Amino acid sequence: MILPLIIASAVSATPLPSAPSAAELLGGAEQAIRSGREQQGALMISRAIAAGAWGPDLARAQGDLAYANGRYTEALSKYSGLLKTGYSDQWLLEAGGIAALKSGEPKRAAQFLERAVKSDKASWRAWNALGAIADANSDWARADECYARASQLAPNEVGPINNRGWSLLLRGEWKEAAAYFERAVALDPRSTRAANNLELSNAALAGELPRRREGESERSWAERLNDAGVAAELSGDKTRAVAAFTQALNASGSWYKRAANNLEALGTR
Repeated sequence: MILPLIIASAVSATPLPSAPSAAELLGGAEQAIRSGREQQGALMISRAIAAGAWGPDLARAQGDLAYANGRYTEALSKYSGLLKTGYSDQWLLEAGGIAALKSGEPKRAAQFLERAVKSDKASWRAWNALGAIADANSDWARADECYARASQLAPNEVGPINNRGWSLLLRGEWKEAAAYFERAVALDPRSTRAANNLELSNAALAGELPRRREGESERSWAERLNDAGVAAELSGDKTRAVAAFTQALNASGSWYKRAANNLEALGTR
């Protein structure tokens, strides 16, 4: 009976593994989120809160989870609060900028992203988002710079190539735009967005839509594009009409009601 007693004594003396700390749980949550396991990340954040987690590290994990799930307004709120306390790093600026852009706040997005791209660690996503903001401001030189930098960092990413094509399309440079869309489709044949843009640019080229004149206002160019669409519709060329009305919407810099109505009448939106 001595041996069993010794074994029982040894087993009872073995310490039980301690429960993970709040910091360990948050670290695990961040790793899960970065790996695309958002549900696991959410569970670990809940366990961390139960273990007493609080403060910037918790806010950071909650912000990253919201960002990963596409809840950009919530993510932006968390990131903005952290930045105000001086808690900052490259990812925080980049994700905060993209979250702001997707939340419809381009000015705040630009503030975050301009800070983010000052670092050598800035990713193609930060430059790509800055390019979209430059397009919205008709700052074509900056847009070209941003998309070029994004493609340099990630040559095989479709996003910057497609966006640069769209940027050229907004300027009326149909042929140059089509070349970028062709590259985008070649890289990702499943990209509906790139395929639609290529179709639109080809339709514009085939129909010889009006090019923007030097010094011409956006409104004037939009009106000429709309007129070209009406002419194409009257001649039975629906493809060219759709391309013209769509470009009139883009060229005006705002929702051009007449072109929008014409486009809707064609059964396309």
